Amino acid sequence: MIKDLYLAAGCFWGTEHFFKQINGVTFTQVGFANGNTPNPTYKEVYTDTTGYAETVHLQYDPLKVSLSFLLQMYFKAIDPTSLNKQGEDQGTRYRTGIYYVDPYDLPFINLAMAEEAKKYGLPLCVEVMPLQNFYSAEEYHQDYLVKNPDGYCHLPIALFQYARNNQDTLTLNKSQQYQLLIKQFTALAAGETDTLALMANAAALIHETFHFWWTGYYRVVGDELVLGPFQGPVACMHIGFGKGVCGTSWKEDRTLLVPDVEAFPGHIACSAASRSEIVVPIHKNNQVVAVLDIDSQHLSTFDDCDQYYLQTLVQLLP
Repeated sequence: MIKDLYLAAGCFWGTEHFFKQINGVTFTQVGFANGNTPNPTYKEVYTDTTGYAETVHLQYDPLKVSLSFLLQMYFKAIDPTSLNKQGEDQGTRYRTGIYYVDPYDLPFINLAMAEEAKKYGLPLCVEVMPLQNFYSAEEYHQDYLVKNPDGYCHLPIALFQYARNNQDTLTLNKSQQYQLLIKQFTALAAGETDTLALMANAAALIHETFHFWWTGYYRVVGDELVLGPFQGPVACMHIGFGKGVCGTSWKEDRTLLVPDVEAFPGHIACSAASRSEIVVPIHKNNQVVAVLDIDSQHLSTFDDCDQYYLQTLVQLLP
């Protein structure tokens, strides 16, 4: 599962080279994003009349590097309080922006923006918008600093070394933990047909591995979710269809990653200690029959790595 992200950070030559140093980034391409004219050339964009921003298209493997980590590194490479200027490069084409294609990424982007804004005590000059359009720049711009090692770059050379030395090792470790957990559960499930028993063991495995605040299941019974096997403190016993994070996951039949539960419309506060949450629907005969619900006491605990492996895990239930 490869994901896409588009980042405007001033001159795209240095920005592309910076992100190429990060393990988990599988593809980079420089170009022009969110402008007003079709098929712009570099010379046209340079006039500052097309509305485009110099932008780097990243593709990354969320099992190796998280969106949150990429955004942390992004803020290392820009001055987020500078409007239309990075380094000595000035103009609207050099504005900063985070352009997303997956709407489920937006809560994580907003959280990263809020955390960064706290450092400055004033609003940031970074656009956060859906990607409207993107055109690749001419070939001589691609991998410019690989082709021209002594070429112009607004970023300090030390920043490239910083990117190489600061990899998202936490996500790598988490991926490995999930892989081991799934192997353990597969062994436990061999020959077992009782779904409730397997739910109980899966909840215990997840809880013991990651020490989340609450790990458990809600089963579809009629028009509501009813509490199933779980690990953690006392929980809500009944949740209505479309209510809270669990009921919404059931209604919309999709995994929900919630970095801040207080910001989720209609959140049901079974425990004031819960800060972030992931809910994964479980299917049988193409119908949602239950959800796996995991809560954390910390903000923004869950990411694409959790989603991938937890979706894999629930598919192993009979």
